[in-house]
Parts: sequence; structure tokens; C-alpha cells
Amino acid sequence: MPSLKDLRNRIVSVKSTQKITQAMKMVAASKLRRAQEQAEAARPYAERMERMVTTLAGSVADSPNAPAMLAGTGKEEVHLVVVATADRGLCGGFNSTIVRGARRHIHDLLGSGKTVKIICIGRKGRDQLRREFSDHIVEAFDFGGVRRLTFEYVAPIALKITEMFDAGEFDVCTVFFNRFQSVITQVLTHQRLIPAEIPAIEEVESESSGTYFEYEPGEDEILEDLLPRNLAVQIYRSLLENAASEQGARMSAMDSATRNAGDMIDRLTLNYNRARQAMITNELIEIISGAEAL
Repeated sequence: MPSLKDLRNRIVSVKSTQKITQAMKMVAASKLRRAQEQAEAARPYAERMERMVTTLAGSVADSPNAPAMLAGTGKEEVHLVVVATADRGLCGGFNSTIVRGARRHIHDLLGSGKTVKIICIGRKGRDQLRREFSDHIVEAFDFGGVRRLTFEYVAPIALKITEMFDAGEFDVCTVFFNRFQSVITQVLTHQRLIPAEIPAIEEVESESSGTYFEYEPGEDEILEDLLPRNLAVQIYRSLLENAASEQGARMSAMDSATRNAGDMIDRLTLNYNRARQAMITNELIEIISGAEAL
């Protein structure tokens, strides 16, 4: 049984940890507000951009002049998997959820005889995937020193993916990230970026609501310029969703850690009081026994 001094030291240690987790929870709550506002502000533009691309794609999908990023290479042999995680831990299962989904997808592709290349965004995802797929990682980006994520940080990632596709280094590109839904709920999402997903004709018509648009220049020329922009926008949105999800997950994790520390302090205090009471009782018994012996 631990001594009273050991129990006191343990209580002091847990109380110090509780103060740290409480402070981290408050910091995460402050950052969550800004990250959530930034993610929600980017959603309408990204969704409208995606809707515009799918509307244009529906009319030129079967055209021989369709852009390569829309029509694809005609093969699905080489897959590029973009895994977006955080650069820091202490956020519950946020990073593990993304890596687990990406790992499962990679195993399925490798089991089907496909070639897989990986781009890691975030140090945690890189560190976890490097243990098993180090030979498949072709590039890694991290934003550990970035306080506020802006579009200029995403442009090199989109440029790298575009250059790889133009060089014929992959056929299909998919990004994995967590979509922010609430503080306690983050939804694992995988989105195909290249070739762009084309909805059914009925969906395109319902989106247009019977309105006819005439584009100048033609759809092919617009898509040539719009598709690389859309790629960058969708990656930017995924990183903003990740940033909000990370802070929400960290806030929940630190709240749970603070409550667990409080429960542990209560248990240790109870054990300390019991041990102290037992020691006092033993001392009283020894004093009484000594007095009676006299």
C-alpha cells in the first residue's frame, strides 16, 4: 500500500495535470470558434464551385475534347491518396479515424492489384502511415508553424497534384479528411478529386431548375481553367473542415481528461483519508496499550 507521502505527491501531480487539461480545453474552445467560422464561410463558395463544375461536366462528359481532369486517363491503375490530418495530438481519435479510413482504402486498392501513392498533409498522418506505407509516400506537407490557414498555403499542394497528373503519375486522386458537424461529431469523408465526379443527368437538370445557361467561351475552355481551381478549393475546404474538427475533438478530449482527473483526485483523496485514519487508529491503539501495560 502506498505511503501517505506517495498519495500526497500523486494528488498534487494529478491536480497539476487537471489544470493543464482545463487550460487546453479553454484554448481549444477559443480556436474552435474561429476555425468553425472559417470553415462555414468557405462552404458556400466550395459547394457552388463544385456545382458549377458538375453542371458544366454534365454537358461535355462524352465530348472528345473534355479536359483530362474531368474525363480522366481512361484507367484506374494508379491511385493517389491524399490524407489530411493534424500536426498535433491530444485530440482524441481525430487523427486515428482519418488514418484508419485511409489505411483501409489503401489495403483494398493494394489487394486489387492497384498501385498506390500517398500525399500526407499533417505530421500525425505522416508518422502513422510511414510505419506501414513508407515506400508509397511521395510527398508530405505540414503546417505546424501556421497560426491561420489561408489559401496561399494550399496552392503548392494543388500545384503538386496537378503536376503529377499532367505527368501521368496517377489516374485517380482521393482525399480523406474529417468534416466538421459539431463539437462532439466529426464525420470521416473521402472525396474523389480527379477525375471530377459527374452526377447523373437527372441531378444536373434538377440543379439547373430548367434554366438554360449559355457559356462564353465554350464549356471545354472554361473547364480547363476551372478544374484546377476547383481542385485547390476542395483541398482548402477539406483542410478548413479538418481544422475545425481538430479543435472540436481536442476540446472534447480535454474536457473528458479534466473530468477523469477530478474523479482520480476524489479516489486518491479517499484513499489518503482512509490511510491517514488507519495510521491514527494504530497510533492510538499503541498509546492505549502502552498505558494499560503500565
